[in-house]
Amino acid sequence: MKIKRLGNTGLQVSEVALGTMTFGHQANQEVAFQMMDIAERAGVNFFDTANIYPDTEAGLQGRTEEIVGNWLRVRKARERVVLATKCGGPMGEGPNQSGLSRKHILAACEASLRRLQTDYLDLYQVHWPDPQTPIEETLSALDQLVREGKVRYIGCSNFPAWQLADALWTSKMHGLSNFVSDQPRYNMLFRMIEDEILPLCRAHGLGVIVYNPLAAGVLTGRYRQTPEVQQGTRFSFRGSGQLYQRRYWKEAMFEAVEQLHDFFTPRNKSLTHVALAWVLQQPGITSAILGASRPEQLTDSLKGVELTLDEEELNVCNETWFQLPREQDQSVARR
Repeated sequence: MKIKRLGNTGLQVSEVALGTMTFGHQANQEVAFQMMDIAERAGVNFFDTANIYPDTEAGLQGRTEEIVGNWLRVRKARERVVLATKCGGPMGEGPNQSGLSRKHILAACEASLRRLQTDYLDLYQVHWPDPQTPIEETLSALDQLVREGKVRYIGCSNFPAWQLADALWTSKMHGLSNFVSDQPRYNMLFRMIEDEILPLCRAHGLGVIVYNPLAAGVLTGRYRQTPEVQQGTRFSFRGSGQLYQRRYWKEAMFEAVEQLHDFFTPRNKSLTHVALAWVLQQPGITSAILGASRPEQLTDSLKGVELTLDEEELNVCNETWFQLPREQDQSVARR
């Protein structure tokens, strides 16, 4: 497991971050503890969560952070883990219980600290842009948290390039803490960030922490011959399930995965490992968020860090994106 510097900061993070979105829904606390143990033994020191997780149904928000906090306390692991969480998503039905206003950010941070049983966050990220709140207000609130010692670094997720550039400019102009990382969606089936996001992050020294490296499981090959959405998978969840279906439940993507399967199977290489290895070999990627719903699933997926793709294999993977029709959903909306 490689350790990398997060952007221009001195913070050192593992090339794989543990994604925790399944904790509290698909994975109960006992199973989640097993997966966090597996991740730490594998050299993962970077845990990513969010206050709205598990984002599957109303009333469960915050449960994931509680489970992560319990593990940190029981395992006495707080100083061994780089802890990242997010704010901005709806934590209730009230008008000020979501978004990136000063009021909501400060309240959301205090609540996350309580659930995670810590007095500081290593990386506090805004989950997606808030068109109703001026970016200066958002950054001012985040800057306050940094100055108070409750947050070490700040980052963003799902920001289009123009809004990320605007945020960086605003921080510079007003002397506010700036985003040190971006968390976009990225995998062999979705490479839109290569056009503007990745060049922008390289130019300004931002770390890039990508999510969906396995395309919600589609790139593992598990859905290749499944005509209908399976219950219990993220494609079936209320709300977020429809989002993932729009992204990946497409005939062209299944055909692309079938072609990858036909190429890599004779080489005795797992599509899961190939998908993760491809992301990790791309220039400008700091870390890839890897999630799972079962311990054995995580154990297998982590083997992808041991794989290095040769030039021919990289070319086959690269061609996958260029063969997909461009009418597919290309949004970078919430996950």
